[in-house]
Amino acid sequence: MAKLSLFERRRLRVRSRLRKSKSNLPRLSVHRTGKHIYAQVIDDTKGTTVASASTNDKGVKVKHGGNVAAASEVGKRVAEAAKKAGVKNVVFDRGGFLFHGRVKALADAAREGGLEF
Repeated sequence: MAKLSLFERRRLRVRSRLRKSKSNLPRLSVHRTGKHIYAQVIDDTKGTTVASASTNDKGVKVKHGGNVAAASEVGKRVAEAAKKAGVKNVVFDRGGFLFHGRVKALADAAREGGLEF
């Protein structure tokens, strides 16, 4: 068996803790690349995506998608979309990414947008 990368180990550890703690709430999942950041609210009980936002969306007005300002914009947009879908409480799934920089900016903007986690 090949060893898992540090990223994969962190991702699995975070996901298992989320499943143990609050399994009935939808999760706000974050993925980032060098150029873009993506966020989606996923209902794991139904296996569906409730709301999503990314720097690839047409209405996003950012010059570069791989910075803190773009992450804040995506956080606000995903909070608005989740509120329209009737979701107020979520659990934050940072994946294998560390909670600082763009991931933290997205989380803070989502909290300001009305999501509770």
